[in-house]
Amino acid sequence: MAPPPSANLPLGERILALAKTLQFAWFSGHLVLLLCIFRYFFSFITFNYSSRWARFTYRTAFISAALTYGIVVYKTWRARQKVGAKNIGAIGFLADENIQYLAMALVWLFAPQYSLAMLPYGIYSVFHVATYTRNNVIPTIQPSKPPAGASPGAKAQSASPIAEAIGNFVKRYYDASMSIVSGLEIVLWARLFLAAIFFQKWSWILITIYTVFLRTRFAQSTHVQDSFGVLESRIDSLVSAQGTPPAARTVWEAVKTGVRQFHEATDIHKYANESAVPKKTH
Repeated sequence: MAPPPSANLPLGERILALAKTLQFAWFSGHLVLLLCIFRYFFSFITFNYSSRWARFTYRTAFISAALTYGIVVYKTWRARQKVGAKNIGAIGFLADENIQYLAMALVWLFAPQYSLAMLPYGIYSVFHVATYTRNNVIPTIQPSKPPAGASPGAKAQSASPIAEAIGNFVKRYYDASMSIVSGLEIVLWARLFLAAIFFQKWSWILITIYTVFLRTRFAQSTHVQDSFGVLESRIDSLVSAQGTPPAARTVWEAVKTGVRQFHEATDIHKYANESAVPKKTH
């Protein structure tokens, strides 16, 4: 993340310099996404999620998501071009989680509304906005300066209490929030599966695309793997309880067998070196 403007500049020039950066557009996109989710929430709880405002905020949220992830993809591509990095190939390209979330944002933008789809993007945006505010916005508005009368090489004063509070928030809740995101993504797959059973519009196309997305996330994210592990353990406990019909246990074992076979058949490491598909925690 680029440093904030020089503290020696006037406040107006510092803000202008910050606003001119591509990173500020990325930050603005995340901020707009959060505002859209906040506005959509009121439409949802009042059962007006089909209203004109609800549709507008829903689509704008995913336009903002596509913008933010598109900026990251562009900056990554530009950085690789500057250092003359070799072509990573199609598998390596699709293994980039930013490309995955960019692609899904575009899918949700044009697909029928699924309110749950906004929440993972919203949680990511909370931490992106918080981190950028701490590292760039606050130092731009209130830069740290050496104490008056100190020598030129003196250390600057410590960060503001607001910046420290934001840093503590991110450190404390990031991992738990990523687990919530992975859980929401699994629940969203279940929602799409139910829609596909009832042949709702676009449902079979969406469940296919989203299954590919979630399979890729499972290969890269320890949080997604942990969430699936927790889900499996809970269902195992339910079906092994006394009074559970034998048919339910048979069905569950068949489901687990089918999922494992799907996992093995779609193992991306068969088609690319493991080093080209690094495991992510996000």
